[in-house]
Amino acid sequence: VTGRDAFGADAIPADALWIRVVRSPHARARFTLGDLEPLKKRLAAVLTAADVPFNGFGIYPDIKDQPVLADGIVRYRGEAVVALVGTRADVLAIRDEDVPIAWTPEPPLFGVDAATAPDAPLVQADRPRNLLLEGGVKRGDVGAAFADCAAVAEGVFETAFVEHAYIEPEAGWAERVGDRIEIHVTTQTPYMDRDEVANVMQLRPEAVRIVPTACGGGFGGKLDLSVQPLIGVAAWKLRRPVACVYTRPESMAASTKRHPARVAAKFGCDAKGKLVACDVRATFDTGAYASWGPTVANRVPVHAMGPYAVPNVRTWGEAFFTNGPPAGAFRGFGVPQAAIAHEAMMDELADATGIDRLEFRHRNALRVGDTTATGQVLAHSAGLAQCLDALRPAWREAQEKAAAFNAKGAPHRRGVGIGCMWYGIGNTSMSNPSRMRVGLSPSGALTLYNGAVDIGQGSNTIMVQIAADAVGLPASQFVLVAGDTDLTTDAGKTSASRQTFVSGRAAEKAGQDLRQQILRLANAGPEACLSLDGAKVTVRDGAEVRTLDLATVGPLMGEGVFDPPTTPLDADGQGVPYATYAFAAQMAEVEVDIELGTVKVLRIVAAHDVGKAINPTLVEGQIQGGVAQGLGLALMEEYLPGRTENLHDYLIPTVGDVPAIECILIEDREPLGPSGAKGVGEPGLVPTAPAILGAVHHATGVRAHQVPLLPHRLREAIVELKGQLKRKTP
Repeated sequence: VTGRDAFGADAIPADALWIRVVRSPHARARFTLGDLEPLKKRLAAVLTAADVPFNGFGIYPDIKDQPVLADGIVRYRGEAVVALVGTRADVLAIRDEDVPIAWTPEPPLFGVDAATAPDAPLVQADRPRNLLLEGGVKRGDVGAAFADCAAVAEGVFETAFVEHAYIEPEAGWAERVGDRIEIHVTTQTPYMDRDEVANVMQLRPEAVRIVPTACGGGFGGKLDLSVQPLIGVAAWKLRRPVACVYTRPESMAASTKRHPARVAAKFGCDAKGKLVACDVRATFDTGAYASWGPTVANRVPVHAMGPYAVPNVRTWGEAFFTNGPPAGAFRGFGVPQAAIAHEAMMDELADATGIDRLEFRHRNALRVGDTTATGQVLAHSAGLAQCLDALRPAWREAQEKAAAFNAKGAPHRRGVGIGCMWYGIGNTSMSNPSRMRVGLSPSGALTLYNGAVDIGQGSNTIMVQIAADAVGLPASQFVLVAGDTDLTTDAGKTSASRQTFVSGRAAEKAGQDLRQQILRLANAGPEACLSLDGAKVTVRDGAEVRTLDLATVGPLMGEGVFDPPTTPLDADGQGVPYATYAFAAQMAEVEVDIELGTVKVLRIVAAHDVGKAINPTLVEGQIQGGVAQGLGLALMEEYLPGRTENLHDYLIPTVGDVPAIECILIEDREPLGPSGAKGVGEPGLVPTAPAILGAVHHATGVRAHQVPLLPHRLREAIVELKGQLKRKTP
């Protein structure tokens, strides 16, 4: 570690102009701009919607609903309205009040109840009912199946907006180079950025170069455009380098959030504890613009029954526009919200049937050969039962310790909970390709050209490891070229836990391609050993030793492409949405202060089926980071526009909140993956909140229906539960 990585704000040219964005203080309003000429005389430019060639962007090709700069109407607090361009001192000296904007506020729609009311005004004029998207999965006869169940559990669970809180805010700079624009930016998806910027600026994609800087965290929040179109338009217009770095409050007000959800779940089982039916409806607040809302609404119905074999399934996902901040991608694409619901139902059914909570899940775990609710047969790598088996010793020990502690009758009580998850790797029923290249130059430079962006999860290390194994040369001899759209090929976005599985397989195939070229040139067999010394490759094939002079052979380039095999889902949600799934089970131990309603997480044991751990240290790091965010989701993180737009009022877990975390890696290999690997980026987070909330229930008897379970909410629920018990006592 040298500390030399340059992040989005680190390499801004000294002569760059700066942008400061004037944003809406209102969640819903109309506005008019006054005379901007006095400001233009003080600055290099004052950009408005009229300066943007195509004033709309969005994730999906047919949904470009979010303006770069608002045009007469704003739909959420923090929406960009005017971009001031000048020296840094000049733009910072101008207050929002100095910009002539006449506002006409309107009553905002907050929450899905307001958005779906019969007389609700439309957030977007062309979206009837404020509906973005809806759809679901149907299999079997749910109604008849519930009638035959021995036990039924049902409940409604609600979650809030959650902020990504990456350590590096949005930042970057742009420069016009001839008839091209070059943008250096912190991002998760350089090729999507390229195409979006090209569309906004009405340029050919080839006229846009995206150079990803080091990325100080993303978690999904840097999949959407932020500074890119602003600095691109300004640099193009002014022919000067232009930079923009969000402040923390600006980042929190303007950026996407985790979708608030209302999940209504009903599950039933037979007398032996085998699941028979489930009915889940997940309703999402997608905020003012679509962003990744369709992805969330599509993914959740596939996962809403949990990682269990359920013969009769009806799930539904729907997303509605409101005047909240745009809800986008956030580590799990809605699956963490759904997991809170389905895991609560597993606890309640286990308790109702008198079966241990871990054992209940083990009986119902999806296994190889099982058919999922979408009709997909799991042919390989379904390790949930192994994960649960791995937790058994810790589970028994923790329950015994909690019982002994609680026997003391102190105002603190301890509980133990368990949460399980599954997660489809990559896009849902969509093409999801990655292309990688491995080159060997005449001078002997061995280079991995890697279009996948490392956002802190370690993919740069992983891709080099995979390529090195495939070629048969040491990773230390590789040079890495990463992300730059002029120098690499499209490896797809860093999201959906896809890079190790998808881009890793492409890197493996690229390395294998280069190796085959070398072996053919040396007329050597597949078991030959390679070594690289300067411009010479030595090939040892048994007793035969051959040397290739790269200066004579010329440049060699291996290429690999991988697109996971999936199929579209039909009207009933039947098909193959993902080529493989990650599975996990986590156990949480907590201590609750009954009088204050505070929860201290004491320990997490996380067992994850990762297929194959290419780099176990990095895998454990991903799980540990996911656990920390899952803890925040469960107990403390709630974004309220206008109230928690800083890291003082918006609480995230600190070192004092994160417990001891024990990681257990289960390797049920996936034949499609590189060396059998799958993905772990999002799975680390998904089961944590359910495990913690289950532990709180074990300690207190309180089932959390509103998340985060803040101290006042837990205390109120404890008091209410005590009152109910008193009323029941004769």
